[in-house]
Amino acid sequence: MCKVLIFGGTTEGRELAEYCVHNGIAAAVSVATGYGAELLPKDEMLSVFTGRLDSEGIKRLVSGLGCNAVVDATHPYAEEVTRNIRAACSELGIVCYRLLRSSQEISGCTKAGNMDELVSILNSSDKVILSTLGSKELPKLAEVKDHGRRIWVRALPNDDVRKSCEELGFSRDKLILEKGPFTAEQNIAHIKLSAAEVLVTKESGTAGGFPEKLSAAAICGAEVIVLERPDEEGFGFDEIKKILAEMR
Repeated sequence: MCKVLIFGGTTEGRELAEYCVHNGIAAAVSVATGYGAELLPKDEMLSVFTGRLDSEGIKRLVSGLGCNAVVDATHPYAEEVTRNIRAACSELGIVCYRLLRSSQEISGCTKAGNMDELVSILNSSDKVILSTLGSKELPKLAEVKDHGRRIWVRALPNDDVRKSCEELGFSRDKLILEKGPFTAEQNIAHIKLSAAEVLVTKESGTAGGFPEKLSAAAICGAEVIVLERPDEEGFGFDEIKKILAEMR
């Protein structure tokens, strides 16, 4: 029987899966992409489900596995997914623990509370931009004036991203489709390649390579605009491990 279902897609989700395997906890992990599945440990104690799920799909998976608990270890900015996971668990009467990624103090950067504010800031100048927000925010970035000329997009390398960029009017010559997280040196190379005057990023924490982005931007003299995290409540990584240990 599956004791815990982990909705992953983050470094912390993978590490929790590894913790379950090493401690004999029967677990399942749901990830959106094949790349996310490739990073997970291969073990008979761990079941892996791949594919993006809507609210009904999440409910079917949680219900079908009959697990004791759910851990939401999705990305800090995946607000809709988190809402759907929480709603499914509430309806089914299953406890849900939200894993909070550690954050750090942001200084020397321009902060945007949401994408509308971010677009407004970007529209206040004509500077060249390197976006490291990923593919989810592309529709809003397409609202930036002259975005086909001004914005370089860094995202995961897949055909869906390429197609979305093309449909939204981003230049195919300004795509950096690579797998992260990236070192400071790689970030420097990308800033220089794009000749970016502005680096746009989420506050993705140490696991998401945020410090390396800030370091690279400082070295290259690029302005940094940070899309702030949504406020939420939950548990730290070590707290979640203690909860899982009690499931053995």
